[in-house]
Amino acid sequence: MVGGDPIKEEPMTAAPHLSELAVFDHLLGRDDLTVDDIADLPEDLRYELIDGRLALSPHVLPIHKQIALEIGYALDKRCPDGILINMEQAVLLDEYNELRPDVVLVRVEAALGPVKSSDVPLVVEIIPEILKRSMDVDTLKKYADAGIPSCWVVDLLAPRVTFTQFLLGPEGGYRQVMQTDREVTVDLPWQATLDVPAWTRRRDRIRAVARPDV
Repeated sequence: MVGGDPIKEEPMTAAPHLSELAVFDHLLGRDDLTVDDIADLPEDLRYELIDGRLALSPHVLPIHKQIALEIGYALDKRCPDGILINMEQAVLLDEYNELRPDVVLVRVEAALGPVKSSDVPLVVEIIPEILKRSMDVDTLKKYADAGIPSCWVVDLLAPRVTFTQFLLGPEGGYRQVMQTDREVTVDLPWQATLDVPAWTRRRDRIRAVARPDV
């Protein structure tokens, strides 16, 4: 060792914040979270806030994304200038609930966010193949309680893909006005034609050629 003046080391200081992973683990263990608590989570993280709990969402299959895109295209044909069509847009329902529907119509006034339920005339939920279960009725109730006028549910798990339309009733709850596996033209929030049988054919073709899950 070469002699000389000893090197004076700077004292180690504790990190001012927990690591992102530690913060995330901490949030997962709580049931009293608000939208303010999760405001700084990474934007590319798939999560929802449900009754004060942070819920991670698995990545959806390509067929799920494809159907969402086709719904977006159908809506875009007559979309008014004052509306934006977004995919998986976070929607603030209340202090303890922030959900991410598959397709969301957003008024342009909310383009810079955050998007509140009052900014949303329609949400679309696609029941994904990876969940292997039906749409949670409580989710529909949350949308209705938040005052969102319309909700569409597309079921990819049915023998034939089905489309269900819900509209907000005068007493606040949703009422089912349509369920079909055929091509349909809806009038609300504006006229749009949905080729539901084409979704079934596309899903079945993908199932026939896709590699099995390993």
